[in-house]
Amino acid sequence: MAEQKGFTLWFTGLSGSGKTTLAKAVERELRQRGLKVERLDGDIVRQSLTRDLGFSKEDRDKNIERVTFVAKLLTRNGVATLCSFISPYREVRARSRAEIGNFVEVYCDCPLETCIERDVKGLYKKALNGEIENFTGVSDPYEPPENPEIVVHTDRETVEESTAIILRRLTELGYLEAEAGEVYSEEEETAVEERLRALGYI
Repeated sequence: MAEQKGFTLWFTGLSGSGKTTLAKAVERELRQRGLKVERLDGDIVRQSLTRDLGFSKEDRDKNIERVTFVAKLLTRNGVATLCSFISPYREVRARSRAEIGNFVEVYCDCPLETCIERDVKGLYKKALNGEIENFTGVSDPYEPPENPEIVVHTDRETVEESTAIILRRLTELGYLEAEAGEVYSEEEETAVEERLRALGYI
């Protein structure tokens, strides 16, 4: 096996769009392939690295700055680094991309209505009632990526389907080695599924 190439897989999307779920699924797959993997998640990071920060725009930007620094070090040392953060602002994500270098943006595209339905913590309900200020998607904007390397539609795809799309794209970008037979069969299945979807059959 060739030496592992470090990269950062940056999951962005609304709260409840499936970022952490997908990051965990991709992490499992990469570990099964014997890769070095680290996962940085909003809740994990705020318990340790950024516990001193609040949720103002300034503090959220600072949160991402610290995460970016850690991701850059891990990536430079040949680690597959999975970051799952709402990271709502394009400008901030662009800075992370520039600093990290091997940066792959994954947009977890999911309608706000679906995210609200999935909200086990009740955060959207509180935000809609005015109990939480500056809540992304409600009282604060989310700026979708304009040219992400990967887009997954988590309201329509299963976790397995979205994971397969991500792994296939990482292979196409040269960050993963192709697994004999597996990647191409998934690609064919996805292509057929997309054609059926475009024709309105599914």
